[in-house]
Amino acid sequence: MRALSWLIAAVSLLPNLAPAQTTAAVQPKPAVYYTDSSRTGRPFVKDPSVIQFHGTFFMYYTLPPNRNVQNAKNVEGSGWGIGIASSKDLIHWQKAGEIAPEQPVEQDGIVAPGARVIRGEVHLFYQSYGHGAKDAICHATSSDGLHFKHDASNPVYRPTHMPWSVGRAIDAEVFLDEPTGKAFLYFATRDPQMKRQLIGMAKADLSSDFSAGTWKDVSIAGPLLQPELPWEQLCIEAPSVMKRGSTYYMFYAGAYNNVPQQIGVASSPDGEHWTRLSDRPLLANGAPGSWNSSESGHPGVLNVGGKTYLFYQGNDDGGKTYYISMVEIRWKDGKPYVSTDPIAPVHAD
Repeated sequence: MRALSWLIAAVSLLPNLAPAQTTAAVQPKPAVYYTDSSRTGRPFVKDPSVIQFHGTFFMYYTLPPNRNVQNAKNVEGSGWGIGIASSKDLIHWQKAGEIAPEQPVEQDGIVAPGARVIRGEVHLFYQSYGHGAKDAICHATSSDGLHFKHDASNPVYRPTHMPWSVGRAIDAEVFLDEPTGKAFLYFATRDPQMKRQLIGMAKADLSSDFSAGTWKDVSIAGPLLQPELPWEQLCIEAPSVMKRGSTYYMFYAGAYNNVPQQIGVASSPDGEHWTRLSDRPLLANGAPGSWNSSESGHPGVLNVGGKTYLFYQGNDDGGKTYYISMVEIRWKDGKPYVSTDPIAPVHAD
């Protein structure tokens, strides 16, 4: 017995040899837990983008094809589409509509919306679907957030002068940079081998109509961000950008879906040159048994009422279903962190 006590005491003095990482706790169903099963009977929503417009919060998201018409062409719901949900408090959401493909470039589907309010209208930037290396960014506008006019010049952008890119553009995010008078278009693309997902950038004048020809390539020499950390694997995508003081912050998804995808963050002094704030995810996937055990991915940042909120997608079954949730982001010493406090309702002005 004395020998056993000595052994236990000795082991307790040994250095901790476990990996320097924390084990995620099981995450219960969150307060914000939105999905849409109207097309397939299966909960499936992805790629959230949230704005405040005319006293309402609007969320735009990706919807799968309707299983009853998915083999048809030019039939409503036959391809991937964009859903719309509305809320008065950021927590409780209800479906408010859909945006269907209308143009030849959109005929196989439209996905990954990025919404911005510009000159009193909602501008929606989204991507064509199903064209592989030829997928590109499209554009539509709305006066009510529900009914959209598709830009006649679609697609409005694809990278043409970036030798490191295959020429594809997806996951559009537009940041309005008032001091420079420019709109920054961040997008994900692939390398020429179509294996690695990378982040690129283009710019247009804020006074423009954002149609084809107004966007100019910026990241010609190389990607703004590319996968480098082990958890990012082969993919960085879904950039979502905000500015706090004089610093730009990009929330991004690392790794492809469900391997698992997780959310990281980088900062920049000018919106073009980016440095990661950590070598670990800001928002990781949940532990086994959590609603988001398969991933926490595709972020969408919203600043409202002096607070920062981060919307994202998650699931626990390898991508058979998808839900959208939200966390509050707080700040310390110029760095964001995920608050664990209960989220209070935020009333739309």
